[in-house]
Amino acid sequence: MIRYPFQIEKNKENKLKTPSQSYKNRGLSLESMINDTNKYYKFIDKALIYKKPTPIHIVKIDKENRISDAFFEKPSTTDYNGIYKGKYIDFEAKETKSKTSFALKNIHSNQIKHLLMVDEMGGIAFIIVSFTALDKIFIYFIKDFKKYIDNNDRSSIPLDEFIKNGREITPSIYPVLDYLSFVDEFIMNI
Repeated sequence: MIRYPFQIEKNKENKLKTPSQSYKNRGLSLESMINDTNKYYKFIDKALIYKKPTPIHIVKIDKENRISDAFFEKPSTTDYNGIYKGKYIDFEAKETKSKTSFALKNIHSNQIKHLLMVDEMGGIAFIIVSFTALDKIFIYFIKDFKKYIDNNDRSSIPLDEFIKNGREITPSIYPVLDYLSFVDEFIMNI
């Protein structure tokens, strides 16, 4: 069994899993792929990016020490934040089953405001959207998101907009979703 840099399992035929075997059609979420990628980035000292915990207030715990009643303390901002090449990074990860568009109701207004504020203060802000039915994943920077929203009166962003102004992230083995290569491209164009 190979253990570099993380444990890579073998399938039943004793072959290494390829990206399509290990992620596609296995039900692993976008979040799982991003978490694996972030572990890899940290392992190779490339970036330090973490999943933010959602603040909850526990009201009641049952006899088996399980949470039986809780509520969100405050609206969460975004899923991930961290540091890369001295720049603050903040982003949200979303999945959609749609084959044609990403519904804006899937991203909360406070998350959009937060990402816009990060951008205004010199940080790098974006969303990563997975079109699960198409096996396509895109990084879409908040600057493009804002331009699109400001110039369109729609309740969704069409797939064509992600193809035109986003960047498709193709899963690989390590890192699973190399979104930082597109962040590098973004930094060069600033």
